[in-house]
Parts: sequence; structure tokens; C-alpha cells
Amino acid sequence: MKKIAIALLLTVCLNGFSQNEKKEIQDFKKNEIKVNALYLILGAFDATYERAINEESSVGSSVTFLLDKEGDINTAFAISPYYRFYFGGKPVSGFFMEGFSLYQKVNRNTTYYTYDPTLGYSTRKDYEEKVSAFALGIGLGGKWYTKRNVMFEISAGIGRNLSISSNVPDTDYSRITGKFGITVGYRF
Repeated sequence: MKKIAIALLLTVCLNGFSQNEKKEIQDFKKNEIKVNALYLILGAFDATYERAINEESSVGSSVTFLLDKEGDINTAFAISPYYRFYFGGKPVSGFFMEGFSLYQKVNRNTTYYTYDPTLGYSTRKDYEEKVSAFALGIGLGGKWYTKRNVMFEISAGIGRNLSISSNVPDTDYSRITGKFGITVGYRF
């Protein structure tokens, strides 16, 4: 009887210990907001919200606006939802791989010259080219946290524009696109 009581007591204690350990792992902070410092230096604002699904994966979306409107681009906007899978020892941190989609909208001033053989000279036309593009891609990166939940991330991704629409025929908008980041943020 004494052996049965000890075995039962050990089972209850181990079961209680394993539940506490599991609870600690599941109670990590699952939301984060972040800003891409690299894009700020380059003249754009890129903000991201990410939500952990579990300890190894998350979903998120970033929104980008062009801040520096000098040059031929006068409006630029992008939105990029993504899914990430993490390989680190801590919840949603360490090395990750991601799959992303990217929708971009760009308005830029473009000048086209067309040669007219009957007139014997070229004519100049100025357009405001409006381009929309949708891409799918993959990316890699790493994410680290401090004890106070401040986050640092480095990432890069490359994708292919699957759909490009433009109001100017024969646009020179690239088929390849990418996204890069040196990002800081906060987990809550």
C-alpha cells in the first residue's frame, strides 16, 4: 500500500510540474510592432505588426510609404503580408524563413521619345505613369530580443512580380522585387 501511495504522489507531482512548465512556455508575449530603420534612412516609412500563432510560427503585415518625394517617383505605397517559421530555441525568435506577398503601387513621371519617320524628328511625351504590381516571394532573417522585450531583426527577401499593370505601354517596371530590413521594435 505504501508503494502505491508513493507512486500516486509522484505521478501527481510530476503531472503538476509538467503542466506548470507547459504554461510558462505558452504564456509568452505574442504581439509586436516594429519599424524598419533601413527604410527610414533610404527615405521611406515601413511599419510592421506581427502576431505569433504558436512558438514556431507567426503572421504579420508591413505597410510602406515613400517619404522622400524628390525625383521622378511622386507616390509609392506597398503592403506585404507574410508567414514566418522560426528555428530558434525561444518562442518566435532566432533564424526564420518566410513566405510573403507584396502589392506595390507607384506613380512616377516618365518621358518617352517617339521617332516619326514622316516628320523626320522625335516627339517628346511626358506621362505620369501609374504602376501596380503583385508579387510572391521568400525571405530569410534573424530576430533577437532583450529581457525588456525590445526586438532587433535583420531580414531579406526576393520575389517575382506576377502581375504588373501600367497606364503606359511597354513599361520598364522590373519583374524581380525584394524587401530588406534592419528593424527595431517592441514585443507586448
